[in-house]
Amino acid sequence: MQKITTDDVRAKHLRITEPSPWVARFAPLVATNGPVLDLACGGGRHARHFLQQGHKAVLIDRNTDALSDLTENSAAEIITFDMETDTSPFGADGPLHGRQFDAIVVVNYLYRPLFPALVDALAPGGVLIYETFARGNEEFARPRNPDHLLISGELLDLATGRLQIVAYEHGRLEVTDIPGVKQRLCAVKDLEISTRDDGEPAVHCL
Repeated sequence: MQKITTDDVRAKHLRITEPSPWVARFAPLVATNGPVLDLACGGGRHARHFLQQGHKAVLIDRNTDALSDLTENSAAEIITFDMETDTSPFGADGPLHGRQFDAIVVVNYLYRPLFPALVDALAPGGVLIYETFARGNEEFARPRNPDHLLISGELLDLATGRLQIVAYEHGRLEVTDIPGVKQRLCAVKDLEISTRDDGEPAVHCL
């Protein structure tokens, strides 16, 4: 049997150009024309979706070869950076230090040391849209390494007390861009923003 490499998986993912249905579903929650960060962007399919909606987008990944067609797009900022080193992209020496975004999108990528910084990098009212593989996926396909698989409720733990959780799912997906066992979260940084008498944050459209 031929061994499937990380490069093989990356090539397969790059062939997918449509945004994840989860991202497309919640993209309308992002402030009009607000800046979007596509973290571990791959071929940039999610940033491209937001660019088409009039947003500016920052695309960051360790390999940005697939983004050459966006280099002349003034609304797209491409950053080539390995996020899994001693230097965090959000740290003092990182390219995203001190920046805030109206949306951060992370799909099919997991590096837990970045979790706290993702929430900090959201502007007030900003939207976190996260979707990646979870435990149980090892029974069906790659990734199988538990370091790359979310445990039950892990994205909920990331958001609880810091973001308003709009939607959360965890289960096996057959009809989607990349089938597998996935965990998905959409959450908004607006727990302290309210016009209601009871102090509750705004209700968002599902």
